[in-house]
Amino acid sequence: MPEFSVLTVCSGNICRSPLAEQILRARLADLPSIEFASAGTFAGEGDRMPDEAAELSVRFGGDPSQHSARYLTEQIVGGSDLILAMSRSHRREIVELVPRKVSVTFTLREFARLSEGLPDAEIAEAASRGTTVRAGLAEVVALVVSRKGQVGLPSSTDVDDIIDPYRRSAETYERSAAQLVPAAEEVARVLRVAAGAAGPAL
Repeated sequence: MPEFSVLTVCSGNICRSPLAEQILRARLADLPSIEFASAGTFAGEGDRMPDEAAELSVRFGGDPSQHSARYLTEQIVGGSDLILAMSRSHRREIVELVPRKVSVTFTLREFARLSEGLPDAEIAEAASRGTTVRAGLAEVVALVVSRKGQVGLPSSTDVDDIIDPYRRSAETYERSAAQLVPAAEEVARVLRVAAGAAGPAL
């Protein structure tokens, strides 16, 4: 049974957030203690991914075939342990919806930027303080939060955002993926190391 839930969020839940969700799920498919979901701040319930986004998911190892868009609700946010927004505006909406989740809500690129300099050993040490996988992963999220003062502000205000490619050119989809995929890979690295060191052996 999953112990730790990761939620990715964008606007329509058909391009950026499902791509991030599917990449994370693919990279960590062997870790049943972590579950992945996505939602959108103004999603149309049941909408499918456009072909361009679905093709990107397949290219990077994801499976878009079962995706169905969901509207972001207080209940969805409240049940999530780590929330990764695709832009700062989404992050703001999430925190306004459920203020108590502020400490576990980042943009995807923000989390990756903060965690990038963390060695595996430091992540594992933090995770090992948890007696369960969920507690260990929560320790690692807190570790990433603590790096905000050390890493400092990004070089420009939009560094933590991922461009929205919806109804735009193929080139824009590629640019969006070039921002999203490396960040998702870094999040997957952190979660894998943390899950391996936290709580009982998986």
